[in-house]
Amino acid sequence: MLIDITPLKISRDYRLLFFGQLISFFGSMMSFVVVPVQMYQLTKSSLAVGLLGVAEFLPMLVLAFVGGALADAVDRRKMLRLTEIAQTIVTTILLINSLLPNPQIWVLYVAVGLHAGLVSLQRPSFEALIPRILPPEQMPAVSALNSIRYNIGLIAAPAIAGLIVARLGAQVAYSIDLFTFIASLLAVFLISAVPPALEAVRPSWQSIKQGLKYALSRKELLGTYLIDINAMFFGMPMALFPALAASYGGASVGLFYSAPAVGSLFATLTSGWTKRINRHGLAIAVAAGLWGVSIIIFGLMNNLWLALFFLSLAGAFDMISGIFRSTVWNQTIPNHLRGRLAGIEMVSYLTGPMLGNAEAGVVASLYGLRTSVVSGGIFTVAGTLALAFLLPQFIKYDGREGIRQKLREEKERDERITIQNTAKT
Repeated sequence: MLIDITPLKISRDYRLLFFGQLISFFGSMMSFVVVPVQMYQLTKSSLAVGLLGVAEFLPMLVLAFVGGALADAVDRRKMLRLTEIAQTIVTTILLINSLLPNPQIWVLYVAVGLHAGLVSLQRPSFEALIPRILPPEQMPAVSALNSIRYNIGLIAAPAIAGLIVARLGAQVAYSIDLFTFIASLLAVFLISAVPPALEAVRPSWQSIKQGLKYALSRKELLGTYLIDINAMFFGMPMALFPALAASYGGASVGLFYSAPAVGSLFATLTSGWTKRINRHGLAIAVAAGLWGVSIIIFGLMNNLWLALFFLSLAGAFDMISGIFRSTVWNQTIPNHLRGRLAGIEMVSYLTGPMLGNAEAGVVASLYGLRTSVVSGGIFTVAGTLALAFLLPQFIKYDGREGIRQKLREEKERDERITIQNTAKT
């Protein structure tokens, strides 16, 4: 039942990336909390906070596809290096703005947009790199370990950030974030080179369309995207956390950001059972539906600690869904398409939260906080049931066949390339 740490034992490069990103992500999550809190302090508007998601969505949508194409065509290590340096610069901009006598709202929107764009360029290379340094059978363990890394940052950083921004100011939190980038920069400069796959396709609109065509042809992949978009668009109330904290008598906003990660961490630490599950599509759908149920109950609670408990429970179900989604992606997608498909994956798992923040803010401004949360959970459950009905191949998907299909596709591609090279000579 306990988490499998084999990937950390067998791969030096994975260890470097794991611990470098662990430290850096802690700092980034502090900024992730402080930016919306700072926005709410400056505007007193949940809608203004929700629009941060819109500012992130547009560059993410465009650059995720570009990042995916680049990940399949260039040394993925170089992509990680350049984007880490650029993200360090964006954090510096946030720090400078926070030091002004009157911090500018537009700078917050621009900074989150730049950060989202850079993450969109970086994440496909990171995701596509993992299957190159670890064997397919380690992907469930990798998914769980990556979740541990995220959850440590998601639990500790928001709680600390909430206290820091209230007592010391946003500038201190941004300074800590800037300092933690040292770890990730060291990691990406120490890992081994990861050249593109054999006969890699040059970045182009045609190569992006090839990735999209492949994703749409695989119903199990399409299901992972749509289920998560639905759950996060309707069921993610993150933009409401500053206002919800105020509605509970000024509770620390960090508690709301940390609560889902507490449940997520518990699910990850007990995730050993997931490697025995092969019906990944069904598991994803069930977990997404239970996420929605937990959000409904969270929205109905009047007691702070009960509300946080059900928010944590929602986080646990979201993590279970995430582990199986990541397993499907890493076990079944051919290496020469991994970067482009990682870009599509990024669009799927970020579209929901980013646009969902705006949706939650709009509904809250029209009908109130509780209505926004509860209605979002109801639509999540309804949407999950509808998608399960419309995508029977996704629900029936078996991971063992997915691995066999990937091996067949890679073998056929290698044979074609060998024949083509022989003909040329």
